[in-house]
Amino acid sequence: MKRLLRILRRWFKRRFGYARLLCVGLLIGFAALRVADPAPIEEFRVRTFDTFQVIDPRVKTAKPVRIVNIDEKSLAKFGQWPWPRTLVADLVTNLTRLGAVAIAFDIMFAEPDRLNPGAAAQTLRDLDEATRAKLRALPSNDDVLAQAMRQSPVVLGETGLPYVVAELDKELPVTGLAMLGENPQRFMLKFPGLLRSTPVLEAAASGRGLLTINTERDGIVRRVPVIMQAQGVTMPSLSFEMLRVASGSDTIFIKSNEAGITSVAVKGFAVPTDHNGQLWVHFAAYDPSIYVSALDVLEGKVDADTVAGRLVLIGTSAAGLLDVKTTPISPVMPGVEIHAQVLEAALTGGLLSEPLWGPLAEFVSALILGLAVIWFAPMFGPKSLVAVGAFFATLLVGTSWYYYSRHRLLIDSTYPLLSTTAIYLTLIFSSFAREQAQRRQIRSAFGRYLSPALVEQLAQAPEKLVLGGEEREMTVMFSDMRGFTSISETYKNDPQGLTELMNRFLTPLTNAILDRKGTIDKYMGDAIMAFWNAPLDDREHQINACEAALDMLEQVDALNKEREAEAQEGGHAYIPLNIGVGLNTGTCVVGNMGSDLRFDYSVYGDSVNLASRLEGQSKEYGFPIIVGSTTALAAKDRFAILELDFIMVKGKTEPEVIYAIAGREDTAQSGRFQRLRNLTIEMLACYRSRDWDGALAAIERGRRTDEAHSLELLYDLYEARIRGFQKAPPPDDWNGAFALLTK
Repeated sequence: MKRLLRILRRWFKRRFGYARLLCVGLLIGFAALRVADPAPIEEFRVRTFDTFQVIDPRVKTAKPVRIVNIDEKSLAKFGQWPWPRTLVADLVTNLTRLGAVAIAFDIMFAEPDRLNPGAAAQTLRDLDEATRAKLRALPSNDDVLAQAMRQSPVVLGETGLPYVVAELDKELPVTGLAMLGENPQRFMLKFPGLLRSTPVLEAAASGRGLLTINTERDGIVRRVPVIMQAQGVTMPSLSFEMLRVASGSDTIFIKSNEAGITSVAVKGFAVPTDHNGQLWVHFAAYDPSIYVSALDVLEGKVDADTVAGRLVLIGTSAAGLLDVKTTPISPVMPGVEIHAQVLEAALTGGLLSEPLWGPLAEFVSALILGLAVIWFAPMFGPKSLVAVGAFFATLLVGTSWYYYSRHRLLIDSTYPLLSTTAIYLTLIFSSFAREQAQRRQIRSAFGRYLSPALVEQLAQAPEKLVLGGEEREMTVMFSDMRGFTSISETYKNDPQGLTELMNRFLTPLTNAILDRKGTIDKYMGDAIMAFWNAPLDDREHQINACEAALDMLEQVDALNKEREAEAQEGGHAYIPLNIGVGLNTGTCVVGNMGSDLRFDYSVYGDSVNLASRLEGQSKEYGFPIIVGSTTALAAKDRFAILELDFIMVKGKTEPEVIYAIAGREDTAQSGRFQRLRNLTIEMLACYRSRDWDGALAAIERGRRTDEAHSLELLYDLYEARIRGFQKAPPPDDWNGAFALLTK
């Protein structure tokens, strides 16, 4: 098994690379994370739903709920809370007379009224016994409220607690429940304790519901439990119990499956829930028109049309009573209004829900997008990848928004977005790390050959680099110091001085090559081999090579001036440095060449050999820069070019014309160079037509001119050839070429 895993790992690495393998692991990890659904992941998801609600809150199409508000002006009139239960009874009676369908208290009556007549008879001082007896004979305030409640459909609020406060009275009534499917109690939110109202009020009420509203981890109310367990008793929420009482149903139906609770219903009416039996609230903006002051109800100032046919919640918005919550669309909302929003959404069809197929859709979309990114991302460029990523992100968010805005379904787009983004960023980081490593490798490999600017250009665009050998047209240079042996003899007892001289000599020449986009191939003692048009393309490689050759001559002249001044100051002999340069353009093979242990980026081919031979001939012809015909043809309009000779190259049937570069364009336009070129053309024309006497006469005329010193070696070379031909004429098929065989 281990061997099979190793084989699979090696195959996957070769086929896909470790980055993709890591991304597959991320895809699996995010799937496991979604199944576990830890609090941070859930919070990120619900925050997205919050944004949807802020953008598109519920629009009220009807107002079936009223809130009787124990507000600041009511407290100012009747005193601090709690009020006497007789006053609360009047509130219930008045609401019933105004036509309320059902009345619910978002208030607890956990203890007997402290203002009961019996309590007053016991606690008030200086009362005569007759008065105490009359007080004890009066009905308690709780009885008065209970009597009012018996005449009205009233729902009492109860509270779930994190601890047990007392044993439950088994005799008190409870709401009837019917369970369809799996046992739902294991999915419900549970509270260890239950705080109920006083028994007399419990017995008189038409219904009882938990008014407990749990905030989520970030303190925001998004979901309200519809059905819960408190101290072992299954109970509906205050708002859903109101719906039961208003519908006249005796039983609440709880439907569930293996995944959890799916819905809670009363006769003819059902609401979808999450697996814990919680209802997603679609909040509307704050609406002061649904609030009615308790003072106005008690003083008879409320019209019947305001209350008739509506569900009425009695609660408070007074700041001192601290019943305020935070919702996705409001930082401060009275707790009683949350119950009202639940009722409004349920009665007007404005509920939110998570469909059963939602998680499956999330997993499938995450899987498809994740695999698509893993497979296709390495094939796209950065811009294309960002565009495709933005498209899929928009598609995911747009789909989620569509289901929310059109169907009020909550589909999570954050999970597939997070997993896909993590995979995308992993691939980006992996690509970045790989590119950085590649750039470091390129800088290390080519830092010795190219100028820093070219090395950086190559590092930023590695696709321009072709390693392993390729054939392309290139210009090759060979440069060598003239008379190196004689110069080194003067440093026989000073090897460090010779090393310093070589560094002073090679450094400016190297810089001249690199500054003109050249690549240093190698140093061979005092010689330099360089080439152009590799590894980076250079459309003007012939021009740049010629410019570099002329720059090298200028650098040598500058160095000679420095050395001459040093020799005069030091009182020692001065031997000037001179170089010969050969340039040739042709098809070459370039790439990494060598052994498995050591290799260099180099070039080879017949054109390379010819460039080396041309450099060797510069001393014979008397010109420091000699170039092949292809190089000269490309550079003829930019430089002063002088034809020198025909040469026969091994492996070719046609002779190669070679030229000297005497300077740049300003030199080519000078009268001196024009005369020099005319003398050379005349001499070569006679020579190639076998007019030996005419050629010798042209040479003699040239020697009598001011430009004779520039052509002295060339004249000597041709005069020696002509004297030889006069003694031994060339063959009849001689075409004027001089045989220069390349190795």
